[in-house]
Amino acid sequence: QVQLVESGGGLVQPGGSLRLSCAASGSIRSFNTMAWYRQTPGKRRELVAAVTAGGKTNYADSVKDRFTISRDSAKNTLYLQMNSLKSEDTAVYYCYVKVILTDYWGQGTQVTVSS
Repeated sequence: QVQLVESGGGLVQPGGSLRLSCAASGSIRSFNTMAWYRQTPGKRRELVAAVTAGGKTNYADSVKDRFTISRDSAKNTLYLQMNSLKSEDTAVYYCYVKVILTDYWGQGTQVTVSS
């Protein structure tokens, strides 16, 4: 059983920055890919960014060059640094990991970009 707890969301003005954190209940060293997803009302959950155990990353086109995903195995934590935020980044952000055949999700953290 894996528990994921996100934090760091909030209200920020356009052009601002936030850093999301996702603390895992156990060691993430054995996790292959970890990812951040986001969802807005009425829309499907979409992949924002992912990182493998080896550090390979991939990003949605809409966030490339603005967001950076990273993982710290010593702290069992996944991060998402979000810069140059836009109103369209407003969403609930979820941490995700697949362990063997089971999907695990965090409870989500709200990010609101508004002036």
